[in-house]
Amino acid sequence: MIIHLYFARKFLFIFMGLQAVFLALLALVDMMEQFRRFNVDEIGFSNILQLTLLKAPEGLYQILPLVVILSTITLFLGLARSSELVVVRGSGRSALMSLVSPVCVALVIGLLAVSTFNPIVAATTERYHALTEKFRSGGKSALSLSAEGLWLRQGGATGQAVIHAVSANPDATVFFDVSITTYERGGGPVRRVEAQSAKLLDGAWELREATEWSLIAGTNPEETAQHHDVLKLDSTLTHDRIRDSFGKPSVVSVWDLPQFIRELEEAGFSARRHKVWLMMELAQPLFLCAMVLIASAFTMRHTRFGRTGIAVLGAVLMGFALYYVRNFAQILGENGEIPAALAAWAPPIASVMLALGLLLHMEDG
Repeated sequence: MIIHLYFARKFLFIFMGLQAVFLALLALVDMMEQFRRFNVDEIGFSNILQLTLLKAPEGLYQILPLVVILSTITLFLGLARSSELVVVRGSGRSALMSLVSPVCVALVIGLLAVSTFNPIVAATTERYHALTEKFRSGGKSALSLSAEGLWLRQGGATGQAVIHAVSANPDATVFFDVSITTYERGGGPVRRVEAQSAKLLDGAWELREATEWSLIAGTNPEETAQHHDVLKLDSTLTHDRIRDSFGKPSVVSVWDLPQFIRELEEAGFSARRHKVWLMMELAQPLFLCAMVLIASAFTMRHTRFGRTGIAVLGAVLMGFALYYVRNFAQILGENGEIPAALAAWAPPIASVMLALGLLLHMEDG
């Protein structure tokens, strides 16, 4: 039990140290990127720093498997150089028993990452995108999805417009049962339009079977109401901006994803991308355990055997290969080529089995 606690503590300290190093590197690189994207004289250095700190958690979360691999490599190379692995094996413990504590720590890290760090990353990423939009265009567009339908807000030189749609087609190109209220710049509402459907074209909404009411003070809206078979209204929104507003699962907490998926489906959108993301987040702890097993299969050997550099390179390359296989399976799942559960769980399970096979081969021949 003492040796397991010793290995677990050593692995955890190495992991935390590498996380701190990567956090500093990511923050430095991202700060340079923010200086390139924004004029510091316009928004100020404090906002640049805020954007950098908000972006850093997302970067750390994405490279979590890499950090686990490097932590495992550092752990077992250190144990091999100090001959601690030799002593442990000489005491009658097998290599697989020595892996129990690092694997358990990786499993706990994965569970904490999904349950605790994921909501933090979702919140900081959402705030980062909101501030980026604000600094780029003054925060003139926004999107909200609820059980009552889809709410959009757009802005321009003449004023703002609030758009509500009961439902939409899966690729967010056509909206149904649409209501649009326009506001003059710095003032109240000036016009309301209701339509059976709305299609977003380049720079305009194309409304069909639309009824328009004037809300200017001193006029009777019903007397001035006009019906249009086709009506076009200027728009600053684009298809990509609408889809990106709710199309990035990373900005939704894993705890809120099931409800968000239901609301997407009720609004008529495809939630396949979010379902795959949710499944992959649930499979994240198992994938981190696989990274520990893969790295240990190449590095649980005494340094006197030589070729340590080749072993480290093999462990890193194998980890990257499995990571890209996992991403490829995610793409297949998002495109509907394979079921979401298969896309999420097949790569981690296959990685664990591959790693165990390598361990058994290297230990027992």
